[in-house]
This record gives sequence, C-alpha cells and structure tokens, in this order.
Amino acid sequence: MNETEDCLLKVKNDYLKFLSKEKIFKKSKSTKIKILKKTYIPISFWIENKYKEKGETLFLGLSGGQGSGKTTVSKILKIILRKFFKRRIYISSIDDFYKTLKERNLMSNKIHPLFKTRGVPGTHDTNLIKKFFSFTRNKNFRKFKIPKFDKSADDRLPKKYWQTIKNKPEIVIFEGWCIGAKAQPNSLIRKPANQLEKNEDEKQVWRKYSNERLKKEYKKIFKMIDHYIFMKIPNFKMVFEWRLLQEMKLLRKSHLKKKIMTYNEIKRFIMFYERITLQMLKDLSKSASVIMFLKKNHEIKKVLFKY
Repeated sequence: MNETEDCLLKVKNDYLKFLSKEKIFKKSKSTKIKILKKTYIPISFWIENKYKEKGETLFLGLSGGQGSGKTTVSKILKIILRKFFKRRIYISSIDDFYKTLKERNLMSNKIHPLFKTRGVPGTHDTNLIKKFFSFTRNKNFRKFKIPKFDKSADDRLPKKYWQTIKNKPEIVIFEGWCIGAKAQPNSLIRKPANQLEKNEDEKQVWRKYSNERLKKEYKKIFKMIDHYIFMKIPNFKMVFEWRLLQEMKLLRKSHLKKKIMTYNEIKRFIMFYERITLQMLKDLSKSASVIMFLKKNHEIKKVLFKY
C-alpha cells in the first residue's frame, strides 16, 4: 500500500463525518472520497514536506475571495495533518483580529465613515496579529490567548471567550480573504472600482488609507508567512453568490436568530472588498506556492503546486 492509500484509509471516516456535520458537498460518498484523494491529501503531503524542510513552526497563509471555502479547506487539512501526520496544527482567521466596533466607530469619525464596516486593511488590530506570530514562534513557548470575533454581533468577544493556545503548534494556517494582499500604485487608487468608491469615497481618503496600511503594517505581517495557498475564484461575481450562501448558513447556525445581512446589504458589503480581491487575483496567481482553481459551483477544478 502506498502512502496516499494509507492516508486515505486513516482519514476518510473523520473527513466524511466532518462533511456530514457541516452539510458540505451534496455529492455521493465516492465523489467525496475522490476529492479527498485528488485534492486534500496531496496538499497535506506538500505541507508536511515544507514543515520538514523548515524544521520549526511552519506558517501558511490561506487566502481567497469571500465565501470561497477557506474555513472548510483549513479544517479538512487539519483533519489530515493531525490524524495521519500527527502534527500539532492551529488554524487562525484574520477575521478574529478585527478591531472592536468601538474602535471602528472612532476610525469612522476621525478618518472616514466607511471604516465602520469591517473588512479592509486598517480594520484589523495588527499589533494583536504580530503578537500572535511572535508568541507562536517563541522557542520558550508559553500558553497565550487570541481574540475571537462574533460576526453576527459585529464585535470582538470579551476576553473570557478568547481562544487559548496551550501547546506550541508545528503548523499554523492563517486564513483570510486579504492574506498576502499587496498595495496598489496611486495611479490605480485614483480610479474608483465600483459605485461605493465613486459615491462614498470621492476624495479617495478611505482607499488611500487602507492601501497605506498594506504598504506598511500588513506587508510586515505577510512577510512572516512561509508559503501561500491561494483559492482562485472564477470571477468577482461569484463572491456575491457565495457570500449569500454564507449568510444563510450563519442564520441556520445562530440559535438566537441574530441579525444577518439582507440581499442589498450583501451587494453593498462586497464592494468594500472588490478592489483588493481583483488585485489579489493578479498578484497571488503569480506569487502563491499552491493555487486551487475553483469552479462556479464551488468545486476545485485543479491544484497547481508551484514551489
């Protein structure tokens, strides 16, 4: 039995249980197993090899358009890396590092009203992200807490609900829509990307400030990532459709029936992400170590290993 078959045998039950629990992939069992074998197991072997090459905590950036399935992919990779490779793996989302609602309200008053809406660079607490990387890499590791963000409340949870990292991870997957994004030249910033920018950021204050954050704080953070895995969406239109699906899932999961976004709210919301998402489609297609090409129906068309 080769290593792939051995891995398949050991992880398939946990993988199928996860898909069933999360109500993911409405496909036959044989199709689900085929996806596991052709997509997720090869990526996991690639990650294991990169970890062995480095010999210490490996930091992976997993990025892709909103609703592309980053969280699902991360969790499946975690199942394989823990079960078969026996690795200590930790998944962290950049979403958990959003600034508090109070902080964003302050930004909206001092800098630009659009900063009240979470999402773009500038709305994350970069100091907390740096601490996360620093504490995780520390050879004299001590347990520490990282924040947790409640999207339905649009605010950071109190410290008592934060996650505790008790053991030093061997592999960290840092996932998020803008992980690895690069700043644009001013010539591109001047031209509005959509109606939101045209009507609500006429003087380019919002997008220029966000772009400056990418040039400085975010660039430093992204340099600490060893390799990038990029989930390449077919086009930006799919972001709307997939985000709509995400909101419906959030509604089903919310026992308290917390507020979720309406159709028109989602339409406006994704405009905040459009500029950077489109730029990332160009940049990460060249710089990412692994590219997962997605179809319109969310299926993975193919996986390209570049480095």
